[in-house]
Amino acid sequence: MSVESTSQTLEPVTAAPLGARHDGRGTSFALFSSVADAVELCLFDDAGRETRFDLEQGEGFVWQGYLPGVGPGRRYGFRVHGPWDPASGARCNPAKLLLDPYARAIAGEVRWDPAVYGHAPDDPDRADGNDSAPFVPRSVVVAADFDWGDDQRPGCATADSIFYEVHTEGFTKLHPDVPEEIRGTYAGIAHPAAVAHLKRLGVTAVELLPVHQFVHDAQLVARGLRNYWGYQSIGFFAPHNEYSSSGDGGSQVDEFREMVRGLHAAGLEVILDVVFNHTAEGSEWGPTLCFRGIDNAAYYRLQEDRSRYVDDTGCGNTVDLYLPSPLRLVMDSLRYWVQEMHVDGFRFDLAASLARAQDDFSPYSTFLEATGQDPVLSEVKLIAEPWDIGAYDVGQFPAGWSEWNGKFRDTVRDFWRSTPSALPDFATRISGSRDLYGHGGRRPTASVNIITVHDGFTLADLVSYDSKHNESNGEDNHDGTDDNRSWNCGVRARPTTPPCSSCGRASGATSSPRCSCPKACHYCSAATSSHAASAATTTPTARTTSSPGWTGMRPPRIATWSTSPPASAVYASSIRCSGGDSSSAAHRRTSTTATTSTGTAPTAS
Repeated sequence: MSVESTSQTLEPVTAAPLGARHDGRGTSFALFSSVADAVELCLFDDAGRETRFDLEQGEGFVWQGYLPGVGPGRRYGFRVHGPWDPASGARCNPAKLLLDPYARAIAGEVRWDPAVYGHAPDDPDRADGNDSAPFVPRSVVVAADFDWGDDQRPGCATADSIFYEVHTEGFTKLHPDVPEEIRGTYAGIAHPAAVAHLKRLGVTAVELLPVHQFVHDAQLVARGLRNYWGYQSIGFFAPHNEYSSSGDGGSQVDEFREMVRGLHAAGLEVILDVVFNHTAEGSEWGPTLCFRGIDNAAYYRLQEDRSRYVDDTGCGNTVDLYLPSPLRLVMDSLRYWVQEMHVDGFRFDLAASLARAQDDFSPYSTFLEATGQDPVLSEVKLIAEPWDIGAYDVGQFPAGWSEWNGKFRDTVRDFWRSTPSALPDFATRISGSRDLYGHGGRRPTASVNIITVHDGFTLADLVSYDSKHNESNGEDNHDGTDDNRSWNCGVRARPTTPPCSSCGRASGATSSPRCSCPKACHYCSAATSSHAASAATTTPTARTTSSPGWTGMRPPRIATWSTSPPASAVYASSIRCSGGDSSSAAHRRTSTTATTSTGTAPTAS
């Protein structure tokens, strides 16, 4: 790859917005770094040739410049010159091409050459001088305009919502009625056949598992595997490029928008599962792709030994939202997805880590205070996974937030399997968990009453196995929690479970709704995928939320009850994974994918 350094002076700009912004004539570029001595903008042509330009330092440690003639589709990155001093938390290394934290599209993926690491192979505190540009993805300039037409938010009340948790690739990868060329993509989700399936289910919202640009871990790629779940974000503004049917040159942004517009037209909301608690750069042994090389100590929580990272996430690092730069980044990202991508809400992965002050969780943390005051975010749904590997803060988030109610999940599972003395707590949980949410001006809709989610057993697994069986994914059954509170109903293999003597339906079948006949079992259950054409296909589960403020029962068509507890919303999932609660974070990060002749599907529990 050839490199051309240039002394061309970029046109000056004042108060340029962070990232790359195209105005029709050219593009402004701006990057924050409080430790940089110099910052180079690196532009790449179609042949991969690199041209470098010096940015000027403006106010507030923002390095900026304007380049006429640069338009949408141009690939770029940054090189930051500054101190390499791990003991003080600084890890600048100009040999490493860095992604723009505000990049709205990203092209390519990480190729795991030793050059992608900022440090020497045998010492995380010694700099490596090899150029990483041939092996790392590029940021992409994107046009801002898009014709939304008469797009309107469905605006479904939380108490009436039915969220359907969907993996973008897995949902349509084997769908026979979706054209093959768009299966497993944003366009596939918006295809009429997929939308019709969602409408038949009766759901009101599609909750997409992570769609921020993410990285396939080195240890997985070395084994011929991929990161299926996507909880290794590196681009908080960029839709993941592998989910695009139209390439990675920026068109993935409009394809995502078209998906949202199509789902809205069908009356369906779009919720994003977002991972702001850590990044794919991992610990001090991880790659230098973006934040670490830009201003390491300004983005990550560091230990007293500043060369090492605080790990509240189980993934090697923790983004420090107590600091102004990452807080601004996350708030800007959230507003971008609402205002310019038209999404309707967010589910925050390991949200307890986002709400830490200098150490422990605080309902008055800078992040929670910022979201509580934001006029844009006050109009959308905010759902917390209220724990991380060191905290379990169910019931502690402020008004305006809903939470996954892990206590509801545990209690309902205990009740299903007739655990002694479960009934009193069961009554509390289905009545809205007032002990958790009856304070601080919160409403019953603060409780998202999960039963199963993408972490841990599917609902079918929950009533089919006494313990987890993750032998097929290469982790030797060590991944995921052992506290699944499951019961196999006396027979292990789901497809061979004897049919109910009263109605004839197999209570463990994977291709039909679970029997709700009172003589068979009294468990809540959900139908499985309508496209279970292969043993490798994904399997949906159901999870339920309830609101004591809502009277009457409207059981969704995807779930049946032998009794009628009050319910206002159902969470349903079309994927499966190992793990559960905070113990699953590190395992989920390395969840694997097996590539088969029938498509790509996770190696499930």
